[in-house]
Amino acid sequence: MSVMNSFLASLRAALRPVDIGGPVSDPQSSAASTASAPGEVHAGAQRRHSPSTVEELELELLLEAAFQVFGYDYRGYQRDVVTRRVQSAMAQLSLSTISELQARVLHEPHAWNVLLRELSVEPALMFDDAAEASLLRMSLGVCLHGVALPRVWLADCAGAQQAWTLAILLEQEQLGARTEIYATVSSDALLAEAQAASLPMARLGELQANYVRSGGTGKLLDYFAVSGDGLHATLLPQLRNRITWAQYNLVTDASFNEFQMILGRRALPDFGPELRQRVLRLFDDSLAPTGVLALDRPLEAGDPLAVRYKALFPQQPWYKRVA
Repeated sequence: MSVMNSFLASLRAALRPVDIGGPVSDPQSSAASTASAPGEVHAGAQRRHSPSTVEELELELLLEAAFQVFGYDYRGYQRDVVTRRVQSAMAQLSLSTISELQARVLHEPHAWNVLLRELSVEPALMFDDAAEASLLRMSLGVCLHGVALPRVWLADCAGAQQAWTLAILLEQEQLGARTEIYATVSSDALLAEAQAASLPMARLGELQANYVRSGGTGKLLDYFAVSGDGLHATLLPQLRNRITWAQYNLVTDASFNEFQMILGRRALPDFGPELRQRVLRLFDDSLAPTGVLALDRPLEAGDPLAVRYKALFPQQPWYKRVA
């Protein structure tokens, strides 16, 4: 009851012309806010949007509902990204308004799972980004050789196949046996899906082509064990056992380990400016000295973190920590 009361208080607050609130770690405490002058934003506060249309208001209320009731905070995401993904969820559920979607989400687990899937990082295929694979081949040795037990973090991992790609690259660089991959996803549903995933043999030709295009040699299937019915394959145990899967929220959770490499380029494009800075600080707190950080776009010259990093490759947002 207290969660719903808090949610209703937030809905009433959203109807005011100006609503400024700070970030909270406990969804049930978010109804509390600090008074401020019109237009003033407290340091460290989540950016709150001022809806100008009914649809924008509906979207703000939906995101508030997702946070208050389920604990997932998408309020700091880019609004064009969120709008597109919410519309996709509406299409899947044959709904015409965001308000209808909100009602379904609050009362039907299936509707919430559809929305959560749409708001999560888009699943990747193995070796689907030839440029990324090439940069990984060149940089893994730079930051991992010489470290006794190196760790790599796939932040908001784009599904099992992204983690498998990294595991295979590490094996090819003779780093697989001693490197731990931490693959984190934003929900328990995505976690269960990733842990149970297998390679569909029907897509092997497409994935083999990706592998060759990214610089791979030999057969991709050499790293998998085919099922008895020949329909699926699983990553070899010596590679699979190096991947630690966990549920982790980039928006609200704190640093949990030190890593020699952090790959966050697939998640960052979804974040608005303030949330992006929060996540970049989280990565900085989690990166070892001389570690490598892979981003989606270059650090801006005025970014306070920029002085701590040196570009690893020309024209690429991959950085080596130097301070």
